[in-house]
Amino acid sequence: MLPFSPPHIDQLIIDEVIDTLKSGWITTGPKTKRFEKEITAYCGNKASLCLNSATAGLEIMLRWFGVGPGDEVILPAYTYSATANVVMHCGAKPVFVDVCSDFNICHVEVLKAINSNTKVIMPVDFAGYPCNYEQLNLMVKSPEIKSLFKPNNNIQEQLGRILILSDAAHSFGAWYQGKRAGSLTDVSVFSFHAVKNLTTAEGGAIALNLPEPFNNEEIYKYLCVKTLHGQNKDALAKTIPGNWRYDIIEAGYKMNMTDIMASIGLVELSRYDQETLPLRKKIYDAYTAALSKYDWAIIPEYENHEKTSSYHLYALRIKGITEAQRDAIIAKIFEKQVSVNVHFIPVPMMSFYINQGYNINNYPQTKAQYENEISLPVWIDMTNEQVNLVIEAVQSSVREVI
Repeated sequence: MLPFSPPHIDQLIIDEVIDTLKSGWITTGPKTKRFEKEITAYCGNKASLCLNSATAGLEIMLRWFGVGPGDEVILPAYTYSATANVVMHCGAKPVFVDVCSDFNICHVEVLKAINSNTKVIMPVDFAGYPCNYEQLNLMVKSPEIKSLFKPNNNIQEQLGRILILSDAAHSFGAWYQGKRAGSLTDVSVFSFHAVKNLTTAEGGAIALNLPEPFNNEEIYKYLCVKTLHGQNKDALAKTIPGNWRYDIIEAGYKMNMTDIMASIGLVELSRYDQETLPLRKKIYDAYTAALSKYDWAIIPEYENHEKTSSYHLYALRIKGITEAQRDAIIAKIFEKQVSVNVHFIPVPMMSFYINQGYNINNYPQTKAQYENEISLPVWIDMTNEQVNLVIEAVQSSVREVI
């Protein structure tokens, strides 16, 4: 069976992990700190914090901003559950809105959803394709929208408007208007999960890019404390002779990245632009060249005059089919020993959120795109023969069903 998205683990990664294991420093230490600085240099943002997951990064930023009961957070209905779950964890209300044809949040629907309870907008860079951040950034800074904002604490007063917290789990390395993902809005959060373009097995990073008068380095230092039980010295700081004493300044969380994880990320980042992105784009382009010949194929948008994807997911859509037909096509593809997937079952379709009163029929574009979407395999070790196997499996399976 041709797999959907196996991790790329080679000797360079193995050697770096072994080096970490032999160093005697396997938790958060010098390699994690170096990885953070390299992420910041790569993305062009102001400071970066590595954590154990993107989910942790999203939640801790909501909590840093003071999001809680009575507050609302706007997010796309077309996303993975983590984006919504973190809002629930904070006691706030997820407000889902519909998406555009590129699967990204529709700014017109966002505008309709904003009210005096709105504290955060969480756009999601679906498949690695950046949202329209210019529209979103201008929206929250407009006098009309700022007048609706009701701050509940000093941080919210300092910003004076809705925070944009980008779920950039898919888009590490993507471009928008000449800037990298991570530097496109107030705060962005990346995922380095096993299936992501750049992996640390598990893990994620917060890319801080807050405007003045915020001091992003000071916020980074505070978040280091908040994500390590509220402890004011980490293990690395306590290695200084006589520096053992520490304090707990708040009831924090346990979210830190380890040097074992960071060692994988350092290798991956060192070759990301030269190897990973070009190889993924080559697979995208091969799929597009072959499948665009068919009237039934809706090819995903992954680059235009101002955006370039990170080529994370190739979200093919099949024109004019039902959800049942989509599922039948997937079954046929699997029979041909090719793994495909669906990204995502929209959050309002999940039992927990249905029980909260959400209804997928309120998001017609999301529902329509989910019903005919099939994600094709993309991983950098795919051979031309394997790519052709996928193409043949897809086109023949579609022919057999419709």
